[in-house]
Amino acid sequence: MRLVASLLLSGAVALAIPIGVAAQTQSAANPAQSTAQEDQPALLVADRIFITPERNLVAEGNVEAFQGDVKVTAKRITYDRETGNLSLEGPVRLDQAGETTLLADSAELDDGIMNGLLIGARMVFDQQVQIASVQAARAGGRYTQFSKVSATSCHVCANGKAPLWQIRARKVTHDQLERQLYFEGAQFRILDFPIFYFPYLRLPDPTLDRATGFLVPSVRTTSQLGTGLQVPYFIKLGDHKDLTLTPYVSPKTRTLGYRYRQAFKRGRIELNGAFTRDDLQPDEDRGYLFANGYFFLNNDFRFTFDLKTTSDNAYLADYGLPDFDRLRSEIALERIKRDTAFRTSFIHYKSLRDSENEEEIPSRIFDLYYQKRYFPTSVGGEVRLGFIAHTHERTSDQDVVGRDVARATFDTEWLRSWTFASGLRADAQVGASVDTFNIRNDSNYPDRVTRATPRAALTLRYPMSKREKSGATQILEPIAQIGWTHVTDQDIPNDESTFQEFDQGNLLSLSRFPAPDRREDGATAVFGLNWARYAANGWRALATVGQVFRQTADPNFNLTSGLQGTASDILLAGQLQTANGWSLAGRGLLNGDFSFAKAEVRAGWNKENVGISGSYAWQEPDPAENVDDEISEVRVSGRYRVDQNWLTVAGARYDLSESEPIRYGLGITYQNECVRVNMTVSRRFTSSSSIEPSTEFGFTVALTGYSIEGGGQQYKRRCS
Repeated sequence: MRLVASLLLSGAVALAIPIGVAAQTQSAANPAQSTAQEDQPALLVADRIFITPERNLVAEGNVEAFQGDVKVTAKRITYDRETGNLSLEGPVRLDQAGETTLLADSAELDDGIMNGLLIGARMVFDQQVQIASVQAARAGGRYTQFSKVSATSCHVCANGKAPLWQIRARKVTHDQLERQLYFEGAQFRILDFPIFYFPYLRLPDPTLDRATGFLVPSVRTTSQLGTGLQVPYFIKLGDHKDLTLTPYVSPKTRTLGYRYRQAFKRGRIELNGAFTRDDLQPDEDRGYLFANGYFFLNNDFRFTFDLKTTSDNAYLADYGLPDFDRLRSEIALERIKRDTAFRTSFIHYKSLRDSENEEEIPSRIFDLYYQKRYFPTSVGGEVRLGFIAHTHERTSDQDVVGRDVARATFDTEWLRSWTFASGLRADAQVGASVDTFNIRNDSNYPDRVTRATPRAALTLRYPMSKREKSGATQILEPIAQIGWTHVTDQDIPNDESTFQEFDQGNLLSLSRFPAPDRREDGATAVFGLNWARYAANGWRALATVGQVFRQTADPNFNLTSGLQGTASDILLAGQLQTANGWSLAGRGLLNGDFSFAKAEVRAGWNKENVGISGSYAWQEPDPAENVDDEISEVRVSGRYRVDQNWLTVAGARYDLSESEPIRYGLGITYQNECVRVNMTVSRRFTSSSSIEPSTEFGFTVALTGYSIEGGGQQYKRRCS
């Protein structure tokens, strides 16, 4: 029969063991919390508890002591009331909050475990990194000093086989308050072979989330910059901000990368950038800066910014950064509520395309959008009132190519739906828009244009469902719409609606142009069909077919939009998802010659250890979209986990029309319980007057517990 004692500190001194451990970390950080911890009753569980004739308290047989989040286990605990010392016979184990575990064969400690000696001591951090020593001495309740130490996060075999890596040291001091490890006479060894020697070395213990110090270095090799080393250094500037500096040195570049992050009570910001001097553009300062963040303001407003700039067109491609061809910077203020939507933004574009004259593209853009919803009881349905303001400017002042346009749009719309007893659903839409334009630096158009666009539409849907014996459900929905719009003036330059897409999202729209500078004019009719099947075993299939008919052809639509002529191309779209991880989605525009002007297909297969995805895009030449040659491109990416240690990834992008690759990439990762090695190789084949084809190799080695998370529980090395 086991005995249980529940006593206060003053009543059972033996139970000061866990109280002292808790006080080590809590007293400095939160004295009030530490005092409350000490006042809590401690619990002692043992097979036998008795007092000797010398008045010593003894607990023996599976001894366990609890207080708060601290647990102490030992074979036997003896408390000497005269000296105040504790004798613990092992194996001895002290656990605190599941983060730090101290093991020993035996221990002699004071009654608060503030000072003492542990024989055969071993400390384990977060079930990952362990420090083994011949003996350990505790001093002042804050420091633990280990003698003749081996530190590693690798699995240690009982047969004495050396771990994959370890740090051997003459002495290690653990500062439990600052959560730092100080090594003296340290050797870094791989398979017990010494690689580096450090007279003094400081490392954060793995329970510390953020600490100043070096991060995982990486080796980067490119055909343009040669082989270089990147060594990030993390600087903790406080609890809510930090700075990471990343020197990158190779025979052809000297680069300092940086990242600054700061969290506020109602927002956060992040800055990423680099400053470079290299041999690709000698005697020139190069670099980039990306900044983003958001803030929650009063009255539910939200302020966001996303800024991007670079020194030249080739910098991002030369240094393996996101391969943008245009940099979009935006500052925005918004508030979205149930019945109101407000957003205003300023956008700036910087072109990285050698073929574009940046002075002749709209680079400064201002937008303002406001919409309010009402639900009148007199007429039913929903009324929407909106106001849109837009302006875009070019830096050129030349006639025509330097055109600037400002636009204001007032819009009102009434929507109402009816569902009849037969299942037929009718949607009515009536509205009108008034646009006013201010056009500058273009003698082909008047300076001011104001136009009105009334509109109306009636849409009918008749959804039908069928339940199969297998448990699957089929849904079939025919759709028909009659619409009408009238645009009073079309003598306006087309700057915003140069690209048009025809898909399921705008099949029933009265204007399929992306912006109000172009609106469809005249009567239209739309016929479509939606079909879906949902199986009980997880299979799912969706399909949409639709076509638009109009009274008069609209010459403003592009060749590949599928909307030219009085009858549009047939929209075909579908999705398929299986229970075993396969997915397929496609969309295409089938013209009268039974050929596709534009089509795209995506497919994928995902399982726990393997996955592959790919896409194919096709488009006929379209001068209005600056596409002089047909587009026929394939993208493929995949991953395969060979076993619990090895993972491979690969990706490719290929231009079928030119019969040449665009980009290839391959990555291999090895990870066990104490190390992760990542190797990558990629080749970019594209080129321009400022960008050359490039091959890049990457190599990183990270030690689990000190530089990356995880590993200890998922990966185990066999000792046989």
